[in-house]
Amino acid sequence: MVDEKAPQEIPSELPSFDLVADLMISEGVLTLSPAELHGLVTGQLSAGARFDSDTLLRVLCELMNVTQLDQESSKVNLIELYQATLYQLQDEELSLRLLLPDDDQEMSQRVDALSSWCSGFLAGFGMYLGDHRMSETLKEGLQDLSEIAQVSSAPEELSEEDESGLLELQEYVSDGGTLYVCGM
Repeated sequence: MVDEKAPQEIPSELPSFDLVADLMISEGVLTLSPAELHGLVTGQLSAGARFDSDTLLRVLCELMNVTQLDQESSKVNLIELYQATLYQLQDEELSLRLLLPDDDQEMSQRVDALSSWCSGFLAGFGMYLGDHRMSETLKEGLQDLSEIAQVSSAPEELSEEDESGLLELQEYVSDGGTLYVCGM
């Protein structure tokens, strides 16, 4: 027997990239990637947006350009994505994790996903920023994200050295995500 009054545990880990990709495909989402969706959510949260479950699902449907989510598992996983992201942003250890393809995927796909994540973050942040004043540090960080969002790569142009550069960029963006919340 489940105690319905027991508090629900808030997830601290993101659902996997592949799980979110599969649910987006099953729901007919064709307008954005899982990385971009997570960037949008992270940007909104960083700018101060907070949603109850119903509002969150409505906002996510608008972002994904679908009228509704047909599968209950999609709703649950997207709510968990939101909750885990919020938890990570509020974690004192600054442990934001980006929803990106696994390291065993082609580097060009991972570069494109990081670029999409940054684009999503900037769009989500801009949606909820309002007329808040931004510190110079925040402005510089957003400019850096804007530059990363413009990065693209062809597989034949990438080398082993680019792998370490990509990991450094991912770490920079991940560390910066929590700083944007603090820099407002």
